[in-house]
Amino acid sequence: MASLKALKNRISSVKSTQKITRAMKTVAAAKLRRATDAAVAGRPYAERLEAVMASLASKVTIGPNSPKLLAGTGKDEVQLLVVATGERGLAGGFNTNIVRAARIKADQLIAQGKKVRFYIVGRKGRAAIRRIYPGMIVADHDMSHAKKAAFADALEIAKDLIARFEAGEFDVAHLVFSKFQSALVQLPQTIQLIPAAVPQAANDGPRGVNAAVEYEPDEESILAELLPRNVAIQIYRALLENQAGFYGAQMNAMDNATRNAGDMINRLSIQYNRTRQAAITTELVEIISGAEAL
Repeated sequence: MASLKALKNRISSVKSTQKITRAMKTVAAAKLRRATDAAVAGRPYAERLEAVMASLASKVTIGPNSPKLLAGTGKDEVQLLVVATGERGLAGGFNTNIVRAARIKADQLIAQGKKVRFYIVGRKGRAAIRRIYPGMIVADHDMSHAKKAAFADALEIAKDLIARFEAGEFDVAHLVFSKFQSALVQLPQTIQLIPAAVPQAANDGPRGVNAAVEYEPDEESILAELLPRNVAIQIYRALLENQAGFYGAQMNAMDNATRNAGDMINRLSIQYNRTRQAAITTELVEIISGAEAL
C-alpha cells in the first residue's frame, strides 16, 4: 500500500496537471473561434473559384496546347501525396486520422502498381510517414514558424509543387487534410490537387457560372492564370480547415484530460483518507494496548 506521503505527492502532481489541461482547453477554445471564422470565411472563395474554373474548362477542348495543370502529363505512374497535419500534438486523434487517410490512399495506389511519394506539410506527419514508408518522402514544409495559417505559406508550397510537377517529378498530386465540421467532428479528406480535377459545370450551379459570357482573352489563357492560383487557394483552404480542426480536437482532448484528472484526484483522495484512517486506527490500538499492558 502506498504511503501517505506518496499519495499526497501524487494528488498534488495530478492537480498541477489538471491546471495545465484546463488552461490549454481555455486557450484552445479561444483560438478555435478565430480559426473557425477564418475557415468558414475561406470556403466561399475556394468554392467559387472551382465553379468558375468548371465553367471555363467546359468551354475548352483539352489538348497538347492546354495548360499542363489542367491536361496533366498524360500518365499517372508517379503519385504524390501532400499530407497536411498539425505542428503540435495533444489533440487526440487529429493528426493520427490524417496520417491514416494518407496510408489508405497510398496503399490503394501501391496496390494498383503506382509509385507513391510524399510531400509533408506539418511536423506531426513526418515521423509517422517516414517510419511506415521509409525513403518515400521527397520534401517537407516546416510550418512551426507560423502561429496561424497564412496565404504566403500556401503560395510557397504551391510554387514548389508546381515547379516539381513541371520538372516531371510526379504525374498526379493529392492533398490530404482534415475538413472542419464542428468542434467535435473533423473529417479527413483526400482531393486531387494536380492536375485540377475540374467537374463539368452543372445547369443549376452557382449564379452566373453558366451565363452567356464572352471571355477576353480566351478561356485557355484565363485558365493558365487561374490554375496556379487555384492550387495555392486549395492548399490555403486545407491549412485553414486543419487549424480549426486542430483547435477543436485539442479543446476536446484537454476537456477529457481535465475530467479524467478530476476523477483520479477523487480516487486518490479516497485512498488517502482510508490510508490515513487506517494509520490513525493502528496508532490508537497500539496506545490502548500499551496502556492495558501497564
